[in-house]
Amino acid sequence: MSNTFGNLFTITTFGESHGDSIGGIIDGCPSGKYIDVDLVQLDLNRRKPGQSKIVTQRKENDKLEILSGIFEGKTTGTPIGFIIKNKDQKSKDYNHLKESFRPSHADYVYEKKYGNRDYRGGGRSSARETACRVVAGSIAKQILGNIKINAYVSSVGNISLNKSHTNIDFDNIEKNNVRCPDLKTAKEMEDLILKVRKDGDTIGGVISCVIKNSPVGIGEPVFKKLHSEIGAAMLSINAVKGFEYGSGFSGTKMRGSDHNDIINSDGTTKTNNSGGIQGGISNGMDIFFNVAFKPVATIMKDQDSIDSEGKKTTIKGKGRHDPCVVPRAVPIVEAMAALVMLDYILINNSKK
Repeated sequence: MSNTFGNLFTITTFGESHGDSIGGIIDGCPSGKYIDVDLVQLDLNRRKPGQSKIVTQRKENDKLEILSGIFEGKTTGTPIGFIIKNKDQKSKDYNHLKESFRPSHADYVYEKKYGNRDYRGGGRSSARETACRVVAGSIAKQILGNIKINAYVSSVGNISLNKSHTNIDFDNIEKNNVRCPDLKTAKEMEDLILKVRKDGDTIGGVISCVIKNSPVGIGEPVFKKLHSEIGAAMLSINAVKGFEYGSGFSGTKMRGSDHNDIINSDGTTKTNNSGGIQGGISNGMDIFFNVAFKPVATIMKDQDSIDSEGKKTTIKGKGRHDPCVVPRAVPIVEAMAALVMLDYILINNSKK
């Protein structure tokens, strides 16, 4: 099983949704870097369950415990070990799934691949694992310094934010439960999520992300292009179904004469359809991309399925689940982007 992400700056995670704890080992972190653990905890709080009425009501304080690698506020260059205790497991909510498979979950394929599975909340395949990524990504963001990464919800269902990333106020992102930077649109999104929850259903959405102040020259020109690594990072997040950067799919409707980014004398470009990456390498402009999340697979409605013997069965909707995952996934997207950027900067530095 692959549990490690990164090349030089790596995070290896462990733990299950309903185990005693989850945690990770961060390796390859440069020494002598000041880390504010309170800021890491703040990012964890943005991801944790139970924070508003539009997310799962599982109550986890997600208190971070650093075990190694940080001494007197600075990294030592040794592996950073950490754990986050699980406090509010209700494993009995999943007893009815011991011999059955939930539609659109990893249950069936996990058991076929490994021969057994932890059916309590999905076990290892649960999105609870992403809290570990947020820890590593938050540390990476602090080391990145002037490189700023901001993610936000740009759509929920058919409600979209009709503003480009260059024309929004990032300060508004944390001023509402949905984490949409336009407060009017955020209210419409929240109302939709509440309606969907009342119906016992779920809905998807899109998170947009902007990386500012990236240096020129990050990434590789053939394999391991910067955008392919960011895409791989995003597609590793639970419930993600799509990734596009720059002009994305809308660029297919343009002509080259309109799509080309004309280079200014200082190396910047008049437009940024490339999304800050050309030939797999950053060009110093804003890197921006969109990440599509499907509706959460667990719904509060009965669904047809099969059991471990292949017989037809009915899955009952039980437990505490998000009606829409995107509000809590914003810090996860930021974290994965930060992991890629720091990893690639370290790779660049190692080649000089």
